[in-house]
Amino acid sequence: METNGESLLRLVKIMNELREQCPWDKKQTIDTLRTLTIEETFELADAITDHDWKNLKEELGDILLHITFYARIATEEKQFTLDEVINGVCDKLIFRHPHIYSDTVVNNEEDVKKNWEKLKLKEGKKTILGGVPRSLPAMVKAIRIQEKAKQVGFEWDNKEDVWKKVEEEMGELQEAITQHHTQEHIEEEFGDVLFSLINYARFLKIDAEGVLEKTNKKFISRFNQMEEMANEQKKDLHNMTLEEMDELWNQVKRRRGK
Repeated sequence: METNGESLLRLVKIMNELREQCPWDKKQTIDTLRTLTIEETFELADAITDHDWKNLKEELGDILLHITFYARIATEEKQFTLDEVINGVCDKLIFRHPHIYSDTVVNNEEDVKKNWEKLKLKEGKKTILGGVPRSLPAMVKAIRIQEKAKQVGFEWDNKEDVWKKVEEEMGELQEAITQHHTQEHIEEEFGDVLFSLINYARFLKIDAEGVLEKTNKKFISRFNQMEEMANEQKKDLHNMTLEEMDELWNQVKRRRGK
């Protein structure tokens, strides 16, 4: 059985051979790989959401391939090597876990997170929120912003206060709508409602991004079944009334037990 080191060396050898011999691999740059990497990352996210271990293994392999590919290109450009990438993350992990590799004492995971943020600032990060990637999807970005703000104590005391904030933001949204404020103002208030709901999800220990994706998948499944039922009845959704479609929707829900 191969060790981790042997299998990684095998991958590096194959990557080098492809880079030198394959017409497609020869042409790739970090810019052409970027979109493919984003796609692979979302495929990995799908496998995680579905708890699909078979695909999870495959998608992790694809991500590892991309990491190896970027490192190969960087080596050609005399920027850095794969060894430097691996040793860099090893050094960072040791530095950011002084409770394991030094004499820092922590009481729980919250202490670990607070120390992590402090150490990141020591590494040269200029602001608390500076480490949040600009291109993150908006919901994931909101979660990360809130988590980072929490590490310096900018946080509500309890979930009841957070829910009051949700209700306050919903009230301001309704006021903007009923008083016919500008579209820009309504959108701003709607954004505040979403941000506050994401914050409330954190207090309930809910992954807002994850549960929304599960709801998306559930809706897609039910809608597809509704479409199939309509086809079985020789009907077209385009020509059905909302009431007729709603009846099919309820039949699908009853099949699933809710």
